[in-house]
Amino acid sequence: MALALFAVICLVLMLGYPVALTLGGTALLFAFIASLFGEFDLSLLGLLPNRIYGVLNNGILMAVPLFVFMGVVLEKSRVAEQLLTTMAALFGRLRGGLIFSVFFVGMLLAASTGIVGATVVTMGLMSLPTLLKRGYSPEFSAGAICATGTLGQIIPPSIALVLLGDVLSNAYQQAQLKMGIFNPKSVSVGDLFAGALIPGLLLVLLYVLYTALMLWWRPNAFGKTEEATGAEPISWGQVLTALLPPMLLIFLVLGSILFGIATPTEAASVGAGGALVIALIKGQLCRRVLGEVMQATVKITSMVFLILIGASVFSLVFRGLGGEELIHQLFSNMPGGVIGAMALVMLVIFLLGFILDFIEITFVVVPLVAPILLAMGLDPVWLGIMIAINLQTSFLTPPFGFALFYLRGVAGQMVSSAQIYRGVVPFVAIQLLLLLVLSLWPALATWLPEVIYGQG
Repeated sequence: MALALFAVICLVLMLGYPVALTLGGTALLFAFIASLFGEFDLSLLGLLPNRIYGVLNNGILMAVPLFVFMGVVLEKSRVAEQLLTTMAALFGRLRGGLIFSVFFVGMLLAASTGIVGATVVTMGLMSLPTLLKRGYSPEFSAGAICATGTLGQIIPPSIALVLLGDVLSNAYQQAQLKMGIFNPKSVSVGDLFAGALIPGLLLVLLYVLYTALMLWWRPNAFGKTEEATGAEPISWGQVLTALLPPMLLIFLVLGSILFGIATPTEAASVGAGGALVIALIKGQLCRRVLGEVMQATVKITSMVFLILIGASVFSLVFRGLGGEELIHQLFSNMPGGVIGAMALVMLVIFLLGFILDFIEITFVVVPLVAPILLAMGLDPVWLGIMIAINLQTSFLTPPFGFALFYLRGVAGQMVSSAQIYRGVVPFVAIQLLLLLVLSLWPALATWLPEVIYGQG
């Protein structure tokens, strides 16, 4: 019944039904059917009010609406647009310079918004027409934009890492209690932020190295330079005006978390307030913009928490049907031990990334598999970073990757779906390479948290 519940939920989601209602509704339906056959104790549903209250009373998750608010303010106030325009003018004098500016600005946007869809749509609307006008290859342009947009999964402060941190914290404590450790260590969102920093920057570096290689091999795919188009050079004053505010904001938010000055929720509130100040200084803050920002924030936040409530219902019913014991037996009998179990989980999460967003996977799948993997001795920070990069790769992989759909929606007739698919393939290979490197050298994810906090 537990496996049937999981399969039916995936099927219903593929038919396009709302995620939160599918999770909760299907789980309750299975609970009532199973109770008729004596396979489920309906008294377990009495735990739901406490679970839902725990979700809404979670202080860590309060960072989500604040980070969303910060990202939407920077998007609506056109800070991102000014930054991209300035960087394009600065790097545009180099062949391939516009692509490098896309990587750089996309990295800053990922750190500012933490939302894959927002970054891909913003970069697609602002940079794709310019890239094509300058003669850049449609395939490479589309691939670079999609790949850069998914950086919001891994570059802190990422909403995905905030949610993963909360789930892994609970899973880590469960795993230690099962192992007989009654004074369990904890893993925090700050640990994941620190752990993601080096892999995230390494991924951007790999993008840049691949682009430099392509510049040497196929220079004609990278269009004309700014000088060739007769554009006026940009001053360093203009560069600093566009660059300093968002970079200072990111430093304040991320630095305050990494150095232990503030919790993620407190740092997110600083980020939200700082984004408002930046928009006000730039003259972009008005009643209409503020209204749009608040509406967008409420919509995204409501979606996250509604999905989390639906996932809580699913998790309760799944465990009541014996699903947790089933997964434990499956992993225990897996050939290759912990390596085989980890490989299976990575494969399942990668495939589910085609049909589920990171929020659903974080709230539905991770709580089921993480306690078992952590009880096998895996490092929670390393596991969290591996899951985040895996999901990032899944969102970029044709033909179902979410990032491809976002760009397809804003690209119109500028590029075809086939060109987008061909363009992202090398970047998918780069992300798979990073996963392999992290598998061989886990210290890339665990070293910095150990240095900062004294533990992995």
